[in-house]
Amino acid sequence: MDPLSFAGRVVIVTGAGRGIGRAHALLLASRGASVVVADRGARVDGYGVDGDDPAGGVADEIRAAGGHAVACRADISRQDEATELVDLAVHEFGRLDAVINNAGIVRPGRFDEIRIEEYQRNLDVHFFGSLYVCRAAWPHLITSGTGRIVNTVSAAMLGNPLMTHYGSSKGAVFALTRNLALEGAPHGITVNAIAPGAGTRMAESSAASLTPEVMHYLRTQLRPEQVSPLAAYLVHPSSTVSGELFNAAGGTVNRAVVVTTTGITDPDLTIETVARGFDQIMALTPDARPDLVAFPAQPQGASR
Repeated sequence: MDPLSFAGRVVIVTGAGRGIGRAHALLLASRGASVVVADRGARVDGYGVDGDDPAGGVADEIRAAGGHAVACRADISRQDEATELVDLAVHEFGRLDAVINNAGIVRPGRFDEIRIEEYQRNLDVHFFGSLYVCRAAWPHLITSGTGRIVNTVSAAMLGNPLMTHYGSSKGAVFALTRNLALEGAPHGITVNAIAPGAGTRMAESSAASLTPEVMHYLRTQLRPEQVSPLAAYLVHPSSTVSGELFNAAGGTVNRAVVVTTTGITDPDLTIETVARGFDQIMALTPDARPDLVAFPAQPQGASR
């Protein structure tokens, strides 16, 4: 097939100063997108900044290669700054077609030892950060007619040692993704989630929660550039899937599906009925069905 072009499309990528977000921004710009590179330069735990300007560096790199980019140091955990980020995209490039919510923080710790404030901080960055950017971008994505959102989740939302605060906030992002997919469908907006795996600063900071074998594999085999083709495809107008979750790591991409099993039915259900039929409730038979988000064939959103 012919190479997919992003010419004329404007994309915001948060957390784009380093790692996976940087790879997203560079790939999209190389295919013609105008990219808003958002990164406040925070440390991996979200507290304080490292003193450099990674967003500016990536934007400079894109422009030096002949692309179009602008940098922004917005803190997306603040609604006013998330709005300023979207306003910047529209001011600089005249429109907004897609958002990749990639910004994140991590700080492993035991459930009963991590301060409650840390749980709130993870929600502020992961859930509310994604929500604030999506909310500000929403009217512009409707105007686009082919608005696209990609949210970043994590396998940790399904369970990972020392990651209850992080994983649960990512689970909230997945729920946001599913519900926004329903809200966006009448307007031609697709909303999907990716759970990436790559050897990045965040992966290194999670070493305490992972085995040495897993860390070695992350460092040597999983590159950020192997995640970005999926994210880029999902924000291309030719991609119409919505409400889905994908894993991407080391060049492997697969779909993760929430399914409903056939289960049992008994109007006079009792505890004992549940006990007797529990194997059937759990069984992943061919009749088990994925829970999908319907996407209309003829979007009703205005186009520009």
